[in-house]
Amino acid sequence: MDRASILSALLETKIIAIIRLHSSKSVYKAALALAKGGIKAIEVTMGTPNALGEIEKIAQHEHILAGAGSVTTPQMVIDAVQAGAQYIVTPATNPNIIQQAHCLNKPVLSGALTPTEIIQAYEWGADIIKLFPANIFGIPYLKAVRAPLPHIPLMPTGGVTIENAAAWIQHGAACLGVGSTLVSQQIVDKTDFDTITLNAIKIRTAIQ
Repeated sequence: MDRASILSALLETKIIAIIRLHSSKSVYKAALALAKGGIKAIEVTMGTPNALGEIEKIAQHEHILAGAGSVTTPQMVIDAVQAGAQYIVTPATNPNIIQQAHCLNKPVLSGALTPTEIIQAYEWGADIIKLFPANIFGIPYLKAVRAPLPHIPLMPTGGVTIENAAAWIQHGAACLGVGSTLVSQQIVDKTDFDTITLNAIKIRTAIQ
């Protein structure tokens, strides 16, 4: 898929699930559980052990759009895309990362928080701005930022739950980055993958 097609798919699906675990052994099972619940976009953070290997496995699943999260260098972009990542997610904005991803025809979801950071990231070419950490200021902050910047697509990440997902969307979020409310270490430790599937169904239903 090219950059435009991937970006369109991300904006359409609206939920980007984030897998961040202490061990790699349950990453693929968690991804399958999310996919069973109807979540297509799944990001594996680069801090997860064997992240590239897990991305490679997930990327082979025809119903999953695999991404790499916590990307902090251009070389990590190259490694992630070679492993099969279709999009790059960063905690902060780095123009070199944006440039590298675009050279590989992949969109970037670039981390920013303040209006200045958001505008700068967008001017540097970020495809979606990852509003992070969104839980610090909450939905009122999203509303305040969107008022002067309605043209910039924002993806709140941090503090997004099944209960508040609909409110984030209603107040202008283009899509949502959702982590532990879908896949937590506690759930994985219990090998309770049915709960992950149920969580995926619940959050998709909430934003419909």
